[in-house]
Amino acid sequence: MTDVLIAGGGIAGSALAILLGRGGVSVELFERSDFPREKPCGEGIMPAGAGMLERLGLSQAVGGAPFHGVRYHFAGRVAEGLFPSDSSRPARGFGQRRRHLDRVLFEAAAATRGVTARTRSHVESPLVEEGRVVGLRVDGQPRRGRLVVAADGARSRIRASLGLDLPVKLPRLGLRRHFRLHSAQPQPDRVEVFFRPGREIYVAPLPDREILVAALAPASSLREEPALQFERWCREEPVLAARLEGASPSSSLTGAFPLGARARAGIAPGVVLLGDAAGFLDPITGGGISQALLTAELLAERFVHRLGSDESWLRQFDRDRRRLLRDYRLVTQAVLWLSQHPVLAQRALGLLAHTPSLLSHFVSVSAGTRSLLPRWPPARPSRTSRAASLRFAEGVLRYASRRIENRPIEKVPRA
Repeated sequence: MTDVLIAGGGIAGSALAILLGRGGVSVELFERSDFPREKPCGEGIMPAGAGMLERLGLSQAVGGAPFHGVRYHFAGRVAEGLFPSDSSRPARGFGQRRRHLDRVLFEAAAATRGVTARTRSHVESPLVEEGRVVGLRVDGQPRRGRLVVAADGARSRIRASLGLDLPVKLPRLGLRRHFRLHSAQPQPDRVEVFFRPGREIYVAPLPDREILVAALAPASSLREEPALQFERWCREEPVLAARLEGASPSSSLTGAFPLGARARAGIAPGVVLLGDAAGFLDPITGGGISQALLTAELLAERFVHRLGSDESWLRQFDRDRRRLLRDYRLVTQAVLWLSQHPVLAQRALGLLAHTPSLLSHFVSVSAGTRSLLPRWPPARPSRTSRAASLRFAEGVLRYASRRIENRPIEKVPRA
């Protein structure tokens, strides 16, 4: 019996296969497509993800165009947050085409001892016996494993088969296209975000003088043919329109809907949902690639150190994963809430433009290099005051998340 069966050879699935194989675990990795393949994506690898690629030894193979922070544009205001220097992590991210990143990771997985990686493999359904997932049905044939990992994306077939799907409450869509700049145009060294009421446009640097332009908006805002609307949105941003002057499209327009996925649970007996299959809020803060890499690393570590029939380690992994992603989710919920309240968003960006260190802190949280609450100084305040500060910060962000999900706001007990 194979130790681990993985459905999906994208970022999460391939990274997990590499790490497990290096840890002496037998793995079968099933991918329905061939490589290289295109996939709508923001294509920004935040510093935490770049650090993970270094630990995999794949940084040079992946390559990419560096960026050092995020620059926000809104109603004539500009606010910029930079990634902080950290001896344990790169102080920069990288933009790279998904067709290249996915191919490098999958080929590295296929070359890893103990890993059998297959393309054009159709995972039809999980095999369930006595309430436990014991394998996968692949191209009509049963494959059995000690653990099944569903890394089959936001529209996960396995998640749906197990009854773990939940509807997305805020349906948003994404449109993206690549452009190649001419020789006189400077390559941006920041990810740029253009906010307008009801939409955001992201620009990320890529190798070979390419840039990615991606628009995110509520599904209801698409009132004309997508290509025409995308072009109009780009023209309405003067800075972006000037940058695209003379640039040539280097890919066709593609899109994704809905932006987001929800799961009732991230684990079930015998199975783990990983990457987008485990659910994600929205790509508005750009950490999807890093999250896939970091959670794959966490799962590999837990599995290598805990083989056997007792699955209590699965529950511990799920708790650790929620803790790992907690700050990022809180910031994403807050940004989503602001995107629905343009007046408050303008005021917030005005404040952050005058406090660049604070904006850099929030950018670093979304980049996975800092926790939401900064480390306490050496002269620590009392336990009571720390608890009060923590509860206050959590209360503010919980308020935003409740408003986003249209849930009643819970009172935060006093410290």
